[in-house]
Amino acid sequence: MLSIGLSSAVLGIDAYIVKVEVDISPGLPSFSTVGLPDTAIRESKDRVLPAIKNSGYEFSMKRITVNLAPAAIKKEGAAFDLPIALGILAASGQLSEERLRKYLILGELSLDGSVRKVKGALPIALAARDTDGIEGVIVPEGNRREAAVVEGVNVFPVRNLKETVDFLNGKTELFPFSIRLEKEFQEKRDYEIDFAEVKGQEYAKRALEVAASGGHNILLIGPPGSGKTMLAKRLPSILPSITLDEALETTKIHSVIGLISSESAIVAVRPFRSPHHTISDVALIGGGSFPRPGEASLAHNGVLFLDELPEFHRNALEVLRQPLEDGVVAIARASTSLTYPAKFMLAAAMNPCPCGFYGDPQRECTCTPFQVQKYRARISGPLLDRIDMHIEVPPVKYQELAGDKEEESSLTIRARVQKARDLQRERFKKHKSVYCNAHMQAKHIRKYCVLGKDAEKLLKEAIERLGLSGRAYDRILKVSRTIADLEAKEEIASHHIAEAIQYRSLDRNLWM
Repeated sequence: MLSIGLSSAVLGIDAYIVKVEVDISPGLPSFSTVGLPDTAIRESKDRVLPAIKNSGYEFSMKRITVNLAPAAIKKEGAAFDLPIALGILAASGQLSEERLRKYLILGELSLDGSVRKVKGALPIALAARDTDGIEGVIVPEGNRREAAVVEGVNVFPVRNLKETVDFLNGKTELFPFSIRLEKEFQEKRDYEIDFAEVKGQEYAKRALEVAASGGHNILLIGPPGSGKTMLAKRLPSILPSITLDEALETTKIHSVIGLISSESAIVAVRPFRSPHHTISDVALIGGGSFPRPGEASLAHNGVLFLDELPEFHRNALEVLRQPLEDGVVAIARASTSLTYPAKFMLAAAMNPCPCGFYGDPQRECTCTPFQVQKYRARISGPLLDRIDMHIEVPPVKYQELAGDKEEESSLTIRARVQKARDLQRERFKKHKSVYCNAHMQAKHIRKYCVLGKDAEKLLKEAIERLGLSGRAYDRILKVSRTIADLEAKEEIASHHIAEAIQYRSLDRNLWM
């Protein structure tokens, strides 16, 4: 006998419907799965058959063929266990095939018949909503909140195979699970860390505020223990609050990787990703034999932090150039081409030299000028060209650490950042590819970065006397435009230019 059920698989960050066709026929006992399955799917027979027996259903081994259609697309993961088991029961006459075809089903099976959580429940629920004839989605209990984010589709959580069979046979009733998305979103928007916890470093905090206001990539340079990582971790807390649409898009990417916990429904704060410097280029950017998002896409709508930047593999850093420019990751394979969103803000940190103490007033640097130059040269010019701000972070003085001065909170700083972003949103409303100052092209710089006479004179002197490069010229104009936006000024003044020049320490060759 033949039975047909519905399931789904993820390709990139989008899901597509998969028909699970199960045929049981007389012959030598065998179990084969076709339709380009990966190892986890081929091993499903060793989970499905014990789960059926241990759930109390009759099963006599015959010739079983499972086809996952469309057969030309590679499929991975254990989410097909439950629909395969239900297909076998339907083909053997123990389950209503008519009701089986009305639901999209996914779940990994344990040997005792319990259903385990799977990856990609959110994009799969979106695919079910957009497909005619599907009455609901049957998901593991651990995926119920994640799938319920999608409005317009009934989500039925199940705990084991027997509960699912009884529901499809009409013996028991399951009620759709739902959440109040807006309430869930509002309740989880608070950050656990705050800028009020950072003592001193007023210069660096001001620079981070400017970077957040204009969406500028930033590089923090300072000796070990100066607070570079502590500052970078708090950067998402001063970015404009994530919108519901951005949160759904971000949650979709995290769902594909399986990073959504059973108690969470949505990523309600801007993500902060901090991969180790030994990361490979594929893990950083995405891809693989079964392409999946990398750290760059997981940081979408948030911050990608690269600590100890020169220690990263050169090829891993170079693959960041395209997403930094375009906001997407394009992956091409012989069988398929995929695009992942990767619109993130890059924050990086590094020591001023290999030993870490170049320019430190308390400790002596043991590095030669050649070693310092070689250390800096690990970061290529094209990548450095995409980092607008280079900030020196000196050691914190004892008086600042032990003082009782009340520091500004992230909420206070974020309010100023939001006002500056609102000005930019209004300014660039006619430019679809530009939504903050950091993304301005040459034509936008000429139009929107209007300098006063004093400001133009100061910039000219800086270029000539400090030996600033051509790329530094554009970066200074972008950053000064952001500083002017923080003061709600239309024209860029000389003190805006002066501050922006201070944020280009590498161009000023202060530690070469």
